[in-house]
Amino acid sequence: MTVSRRGLLASAAGAAVLPAIPGQAASPQVLRIGMTASDLPTTHGIPNNGGEGFRFLGYPAYDSVVNWDFTHTDKLADITPGLFTAWRIDEGNPLRWTCDVRQGVKFHDGSDFSADSVIFNFDRIFNEKSPQYDAPAAPIVRATVSMIDSYAKLDDKTILITTKYPFSFLPYLLTRILIVSPAQWAATGKNWASFAKNPSGTGPFKITKVVLGQYAEMSRNDGYWDKGRVPKLDKMIVYPMPEATTRVAALRSGQVDWIEVPPPDSIPSLKAAGLQISLWPYPHTYPYVLNCTDSSPFKDVRVRQAINYAVDREGMCAMLNGTAKPAMGLYPPDDPLFGTPENHYKYDPAKAKALLAAAGYGPDKPLKAKIMISTSGSGQMVPIPMNEFMQENFKAVGMDIDFDVVEWGTMLVAVRSDPKAAQSHGDDGINISLSFTDPSSMFRYYAKDSYSPINYNWGHWDNQPATDLLKKAQATFDKTEQDKFLAEAHAMVVDGGAWLFIVHDLNPRAMSKKVTGFKPAQSWYQDFTQISMA
Repeated sequence: MTVSRRGLLASAAGAAVLPAIPGQAASPQVLRIGMTASDLPTTHGIPNNGGEGFRFLGYPAYDSVVNWDFTHTDKLADITPGLFTAWRIDEGNPLRWTCDVRQGVKFHDGSDFSADSVIFNFDRIFNEKSPQYDAPAAPIVRATVSMIDSYAKLDDKTILITTKYPFSFLPYLLTRILIVSPAQWAATGKNWASFAKNPSGTGPFKITKVVLGQYAEMSRNDGYWDKGRVPKLDKMIVYPMPEATTRVAALRSGQVDWIEVPPPDSIPSLKAAGLQISLWPYPHTYPYVLNCTDSSPFKDVRVRQAINYAVDREGMCAMLNGTAKPAMGLYPPDDPLFGTPENHYKYDPAKAKALLAAAGYGPDKPLKAKIMISTSGSGQMVPIPMNEFMQENFKAVGMDIDFDVVEWGTMLVAVRSDPKAAQSHGDDGINISLSFTDPSSMFRYYAKDSYSPINYNWGHWDNQPATDLLKKAQATFDKTEQDKFLAEAHAMVVDGGAWLFIVHDLNPRAMSKKVTGFKPAQSWYQDFTQISMA
């Protein structure tokens, strides 16, 4: 369907109908957050709703075996020991990792964390024959952590992990495996839906109340093993609020203290009203992931390059009130991994038209394509107005781009599916925000080995030299060599127009002046343990 300007703006505005929000607790140390999610992310330790699910109902309540380190806000967040205190590669076998299990940790239900708990959680994701295998949720993790071949308990203090191929970046991806309580799973009937109503992890917050579709409440875990991260808040409550105007209205009225992604045009008035606006770079790229198979016009590299030259990124950033920066690749141009591509995409309609003409398109034969876009979602910024803006750019160069408007959850299923699968709706691209949170990101997005549904190369972009470089990068443990291979591969990704690279988001959020102590990390995830309410 073609979405008109009027239809897009109406959809973006929505109806500012506030959800039912429980009254403020007696204690002032309660933080209430309005998310962009259209539904409450799952609370059972494998959150859905993308990065936002992990941000609010993943890492606050659960530890992984490897955690994110949010303390150095001047650079991209790195990793730090979690429920593994250390990990090391076997010098004689680059497929084998030895991991030390943290001792003396308790789950929220009072049961002991152990090496057996780790195996239980790995089986939940990777062992389809285990009683706890979680068929609906496991693909959320497996689509990223696809390189694990086997795992075993060596003793009470040691876990062994083997990979299918040398993979030096494994610790970064182990952050995706959140650890839940086997005892609580058994106590709630050995059923993940029941567990989600009364879940138990080891994280700094405990999930203490879940009202499906409405909100989840988390309370401070006074017994958290990392004493420096015992929360200052008594409680944190998160609400799904997909409509931007609803979030703004809830913040202005004092029904919430924090909202994700305020509409760009609301930022000046929110500042004038004394509300805080947080803008900070983080590893975010807002693209169209292009379908490069024979069924799509984007199989032609000239067409992929043309769409990259067709977008007025500077104009879009102005429309977004400075909450984003132009993107010319997965990485920003000042990143060492950007490399030296021949193409530096900017707004050049004449070049876009010439490339389209060389590919056989013109006034008598406009290029037609359909792109899946969402109404909201984690990292999706303001997708309806942004796509309306680009639709005009495309039209000006002879591209007739139609939109398949779906909910965020539908898009998440699509991007993990084959582009020819029913879940992909026959679309020629998916407008899904993606990240470069770790050095293996490009392998997951662009390697031939990562074709969906195995991993996240939904468009099945195929460039063997790039794949070879990405394999070399993850097979070496020398960072200088890693960076060299990654930069060379990124240049090929850019020149190959694997995606339409649009903007890098600056992660806007608005909050009450009562919120203190928040230091935004350069991450999709944030540390809520240091926040207080004045």
